[in-house]
Amino acid sequence: MALIDLSRDITHRMQCFPTHPPVIITQFGQHDDVRETYGLEYSSATMHISMGDHAGTHVDAPCHFNPSPDAPDISEMPLEDFFTPALCLDLSHIPLKTDITISDLQQAETASGVSIEAGDTVLLYTGFAEQTQGTDAFITAFQGLTKESAEWLGERSIKMFGVEPISPGRPGKTNFEVHNVCRDMGFTHIEGLVNLDKLVGKGRFRFIGFPLKIKRGTGSPIRAVAWIDE
Repeated sequence: MALIDLSRDITHRMQCFPTHPPVIITQFGQHDDVRETYGLEYSSATMHISMGDHAGTHVDAPCHFNPSPDAPDISEMPLEDFFTPALCLDLSHIPLKTDITISDLQQAETASGVSIEAGDTVLLYTGFAEQTQGTDAFITAFQGLTKESAEWLGERSIKMFGVEPISPGRPGKTNFEVHNVCRDMGFTHIEGLVNLDKLVGKGRFRFIGFPLKIKRGTGSPIRAVAWIDE
């Protein structure tokens, strides 16, 4: 068994979607603050963290893109949604600032040697993370699904899909269309994944990515992991 970490480090002022709250991490408790408790000298180090519910590697809850009062928040989503069979499609040949089409997905599925099945998490490797992280291109230059290619995934009854960029569709209208496909077809997506290159050619594996139990949360950071039997 091998576990592959697919999550970005959460760091002070890390890159995130421009309209979302910044990640702020500061020292709170320090070891040089020594106290005497129960006759013992004691110190503890702690951090103060402030961030939005879409920080770092995260999953969108239905209530993020669905205005219905019945749309589940992140605390109401079944845990089974975050422990699923999965596969990774290699789309790394697609240039930055390019739409991912149905044909691209079909060819990548064929090349993977495995098929998308109902209930899967489908991860899309584009090479975006290693090409752009830490640069301005990380915010705007990503590849992304279209309305039609997102619908193609939804028609396969997937549980969710995952991407490296901060959004599943290219900036602007396309991104909102992809979110609306998730709303209308009843699945969701993960944003901000890394290390997907390590999954190319591995066939089917188990995806793990449990969210925090944030009441009325519109999303949550997750510790995304691929569990591969070797």
